[in-house]
Amino acid sequence: MTVDTAPLTARIDRRRLRDYRRLLPSAVRPRLAGILARVVVLIVFPLALLAMWMVIIDGTFFANGDWALIAILFPLAIPPVIGVVLLVQAIRRRSGVRPYRLNGFAIANGFTYQPYSPAPPLPGMIFTRPGQSSAFVTDILRRREGYALEIGNHTCTTGSGRSTTTYRWGYAAMRLPVALPHIVLDAHGNNTIGRPRLPIAFAKNQRLSLEGDFDRYFTLYCPEGYERDALYLFSPDTMAVFVDEAARLDVELVDDYLFLYFPGQLATLDSAMWERLLATVDALSERLLRWERWRDDRRQRSTDVSGGILMGPGSVLGVARQGRRLSVKEDWWWVLGAALAVFGFANLVHDLITGWFS
Repeated sequence: MTVDTAPLTARIDRRRLRDYRRLLPSAVRPRLAGILARVVVLIVFPLALLAMWMVIIDGTFFANGDWALIAILFPLAIPPVIGVVLLVQAIRRRSGVRPYRLNGFAIANGFTYQPYSPAPPLPGMIFTRPGQSSAFVTDILRRREGYALEIGNHTCTTGSGRSTTTYRWGYAAMRLPVALPHIVLDAHGNNTIGRPRLPIAFAKNQRLSLEGDFDRYFTLYCPEGYERDALYLFSPDTMAVFVDEAARLDVELVDDYLFLYFPGQLATLDSAMWERLLATVDALSERLLRWERWRDDRRQRSTDVSGGILMGPGSVLGVARQGRRLSVKEDWWWVLGAALAVFGFANLVHDLITGWFS
């Protein structure tokens, strides 16, 4: 596929940009009043407090070298710096340049563009991460012709209060012609200090080692009992495609979707990234036709179509229950902590009773 990246860098018609950004939702183009309110709090209030201190101490502490007082007042400079950074970011978002360019890129390459959407009900692990308190997707590009393809940037928040954590993933979702077992490829190329960056930890007994040097680039997880199916799906030539084209992308096969994940953004204004991503998608799309022939022999040959699609007399297309989802790694630390707490409390009660009656 030839990728037209000119709209990502071409000179912008300011009149068309002005007309386009008027159509952007407030989630993408924040209101000016809301921006100024935050800036006033972060910039004006600390500066006013600092000015008050200067009046009280008559500005003489600089001359006297009272660096301890300077160290106390130094944190007051941090909020204004943060406010300036947020103001610059908000002004760039209000300009509408990014969505305008991505919209032009989408039109030039047969996609539709949506700047913002609530998180879609997709079965991928970044969309179903446990404990999500909020989630949304930005810069969504979709293509329906040929094989269905969706590319976007997913943001989710877990926890609340001070324990809030935000995760950002770029993703590409390809619709498969047939439902496949739940298989995950953890790319070593985007891990941190050897630790997986996957949003979900899978049980280690589901790891499958493949031939050649594939294990240098990916760790493959498949449901127990589906090892032969994984070997069929990831034939040597298929493994070569993943190593050559997707070595820095985590991969997930779940239901009738193939997901590519990147810890950051995939829908960007980077022309080179788009060329690499769409070349990867095109290379992987050739595997889809081969995977269409896969069948799960564990499903009973029946005309009952529950959980599958009837393909003909006595044939059902789908995945048996045990192959639909990988087992998640159990976290036993909280169990150990609770056991130690109970043990300590029991000893405390025992000591109190013993001391009372001794």
